[in-house]
Amino acid sequence: MDIRACIKNCPLFAGTTPEDLEFLARIGKLRSYEKGELLFSEGEAAVGFYVVAAGKVKIYKLSPEGKERILHIVHPGSTFAEAAIFGAGTYPAYAEPLEKSQLVFFPKREFLQLLHEHSQIAINMIGGLSRFLRQFATQIEELTFKDVPSRLARYLLDLAGNSNQADLPISKTQLASNLGTVSETLSRTFRKLSDDDLIEVGGKVIRILDRDRLEDLAASFKET
Repeated sequence: MDIRACIKNCPLFAGTTPEDLEFLARIGKLRSYEKGELLFSEGEAAVGFYVVAAGKVKIYKLSPEGKERILHIVHPGSTFAEAAIFGAGTYPAYAEPLEKSQLVFFPKREFLQLLHEHSQIAINMIGGLSRFLRQFATQIEELTFKDVPSRLARYLLDLAGNSNQADLPISKTQLASNLGTVSETLSRTFRKLSDDDLIEVGGKVIRILDRDRLEDLAASFKET
């Protein structure tokens, strides 16, 4: 797999010149990881960041009791841990592949040196970090003000895009963690949406039957 092809369409590097892509490809290291292989732990000194070339990676935290809470699922073309490389940064969470994955690793020292020499890459990175902060703010808002049906509706609509079918990329247990709930509550929510003829569930394949009502549910807030 060619590193240039992996990073060319990455939002973090949008607008970079072919020359810049060549420099990035020189310092990026393509690595393969097995499912469940720990990439880094929370609090560990950040030595670099990653681009997902193939596969999926979960970013998660652990409670004092060892309970896992998934923060993000990172798909091909997306980056993770880039904010941690600045200053004396540490990784803010744990990361491990959900399946066998190929990742492009950018070492901290070499990448920061590249930012000094190529301003467009630095400007793009600021934009990428801003998008991450907006996503994080949205996630906090949904966990605070929206109930599980609303969160699930938004997740399914975003996953389906312009189509009326969504293929779940993770297990329902992992999805429950990602939505800030437990498996039993998520299962009841799926049944309720099915009984109300908003969706049809067939294993990991979800068909959207009534997009307008699902949009209304996704936009609703908790009753106080």
